[in-house]
Amino acid sequence: MSVRKLKPITPGQRFRVVNGFDAITTDKPEKSLLAPLKKSGGRNSQGKMTIQHRGGGHKRRYRLIDFKRDKQGIAGVVDSIQYDPNRTAFVALINYADGEKRYIVAQNGLQVGQEVNSGTDAIPEIGNALPLSVIPLGTIISCIELRPGQGAVMARSAGTFAQLMARDGKFATVKLPSGETRLILVLCLATIGAVSNSDHQLLVSGKAGRSRWLGRRPRTRPVAMNPVDHPMGGGEGRASGGHPRSKNGIPAKGYRTRSKTKATNRYILERRKK
Repeated sequence: MSVRKLKPITPGQRFRVVNGFDAITTDKPEKSLLAPLKKSGGRNSQGKMTIQHRGGGHKRRYRLIDFKRDKQGIAGVVDSIQYDPNRTAFVALINYADGEKRYIVAQNGLQVGQEVNSGTDAIPEIGNALPLSVIPLGTIISCIELRPGQGAVMARSAGTFAQLMARDGKFATVKLPSGETRLILVLCLATIGAVSNSDHQLLVSGKAGRSRWLGRRPRTRPVAMNPVDHPMGGGEGRASGGHPRSKNGIPAKGYRTRSKTKATNRYILERRKK
């Protein structure tokens, strides 16, 4: 992974830092694994805006990702590492022995030509998906299931990883990227290694137009709005607007929104850091 700082030949490139893309091996996606992707523009099924500052953006096609890794007992070979416009991580195209092709989220260090497997018989090497019951303690993992067969839901974005801390009975203790320590069933699959593109956090867009390409519209400061538009709007002059809060009135800093009676609270051993 590497980043490139561009020369300031234009105002938009003066501060821009771009991805080196040295891990990418091809720029042509697998056509059989592409699907159309429709933009909502922040509108719900009634056409009403429910999320602000969304709209426009470059047209994309969705890459069908195998989060379940349910092709067990059949070896696959990494054909290429590709860019995916729908996520921060890179994806790997896998060619299986039976001729099927699938995309998976690429792990850091995954190489073209490398063999990947999934299931209880797989070796705990980068890119292989195993149940938590057979992964050695202390291993760095990513793309973790929360329920057996559900498919990966945790630690999927660029550079993220979790760590398998302990096992006791039917539960494993996993330290998540947020800092939360949680119990997860040992039957759940996880992939060995950290997610690729760890330099994503170092990128600098350089100009406002690049946010528009990503489908993000300009954001209006809440204190500049009228009282009818936001709880922090209104006031004479530069009024502070009270405590920072969302448009729905939920405080923005330090306020815990998780239900105290939620059934899955008993699986959380240590809350994420404030």
